[in-house]
Amino acid sequence: MKIDLLTLFPAMAQGVLGESILGRAQRAGLVEIRVHQIRDYAKDKHHTVDDRPFGGGPGMVMKAEPLVDAIEHLRGEGEDRARVIYLTPEGVRLDQAKVRQLGKEHHRLLLVSGHYEGIDERVRQGWIDEEISVGDYVLSNGTLPALTLIDALVRLIPGVLGNEDSAGEDSFEGEGLLEGPQYTRPEEFRGMKVPGVLLSGHHAEVLKWQRSQAVARTKERREDLLEEKKQAGFTPPKEIKK
Repeated sequence: MKIDLLTLFPAMAQGVLGESILGRAQRAGLVEIRVHQIRDYAKDKHHTVDDRPFGGGPGMVMKAEPLVDAIEHLRGEGEDRARVIYLTPEGVRLDQAKVRQLGKEHHRLLLVSGHYEGIDERVRQGWIDEEISVGDYVLSNGTLPALTLIDALVRLIPGVLGNEDSAGEDSFEGEGLLEGPQYTRPEEFRGMKVPGVLLSGHHAEVLKWQRSQAVARTKERREDLLEEKKQAGFTPPKEIKK
């Protein structure tokens, strides 16, 4: 997979992209991620990327010219054409199903990070293929949402996590439920003990317990997800507390 990120804050992105799983994935050649400064595509001597909005109002709007020049320069053509995604609170809310879809259907992505009051509407109409939101809240710019999307995509690339089964056990994967509780050594910590079933060595019972705990946690914290699963024919198991 190849991912290009257009942003006004490259240093914000590069610090994250060089660390942990994202850094290792790039060094291993499993993904290519390039960060581009939008100001580099502004043609005036001050590298202007924003202006006051027509009709008045607070804040500034990102200009069409630099963004369109950057998109046209980076997105490619034909089979190598990148899907252009604008990160905005007005987009479709990102979920794990959407992450899987993007990773499966597109080998190249061009992510556009906005700032100020957003980007000129004409860019959205003529050069943006898709708009994505990471949640119902507002951040100072789209770089952090873009990094969130990148991280979610990269960890699904075969070979990135090492243990190919681990991603399938995360929240929202498999049956689409939240992940249940996890424990490690010591067996007892400040009077709190690891559930006995996890120490039993009985694999089938462990799996049954983990599944029941995932259902219980989902019901407690995201009952909307559980209701969606029930409507699709999912029958939750009884909670096992041992």
